[in-house]
Amino acid sequence: MQQYLQNKKGLVQNVFNQVYDRYDLMNDFMSLGIHRLWKKSLLNMMNPSSNQNLIDVACGTGDIAKLFVKHVNKLSRIACVDPNKGMISKGKEKLSKFKNINWIISPAEKIPLSDNLFDFYTISFGLRNTANIDKALSEAYRVLKPGGRFLCLEFSKIQNTNLETLYKNYSKLIPSIGKFVVGEKQPYEYLIKSIEDFLNQEELIDAMVKNNFEKCTYRNLSGGIVSIHSGWKF
Repeated sequence: MQQYLQNKKGLVQNVFNQVYDRYDLMNDFMSLGIHRLWKKSLLNMMNPSSNQNLIDVACGTGDIAKLFVKHVNKLSRIACVDPNKGMISKGKEKLSKFKNINWIISPAEKIPLSDNLFDFYTISFGLRNTANIDKALSEAYRVLKPGGRFLCLEFSKIQNTNLETLYKNYSKLIPSIGKFVVGEKQPYEYLIKSIEDFLNQEELIDAMVKNNFEKCTYRNLSGGIVSIHSGWKF
């Protein structure tokens, strides 16, 4: 399942090359800090133990890895994967005290790791930026151990009409906020368009089932502004 915007040559890479240095700050501005609560909800769903390993794809600057490593007391192995060198560099700097994190520059569609390695695969606000959703999901399935769990935190489709209207009006302001905070407007015009074009909750469930995941479910957060999708490899 290819995505049109994401397949325009160099577009996504250029977007993140422009924003990586202030990526965390802009996330706080855009979501009013709520993205941190969404990510904690993801970790709570995961509820990892100290002998379990994580691969976090489209890891950005390592927010999920930081939550995970603190929860398991630094005992587990973590792979942070992102195609953007700047994001990886910021993540390494931010989490330099954690020595059990392996940082890998790679797209979600072709991860340079062996099969059946991880107990958890997470991808937060990254699946919609992949060039091919099916390839990304297939790779997620490949690198998980049998019994492993896939968790995707992503912008989704709002269930309440009044909230949807409010959210759409707010979304129109985000490129201007990006111009003020980051100095660039275009990356956030792409962001809004990519959210609008992305799969709804049930369509993502269908894509997961198509790629062999079982017991697929989702949980809406903030009225469906985002959702967490879960699936298992058996």
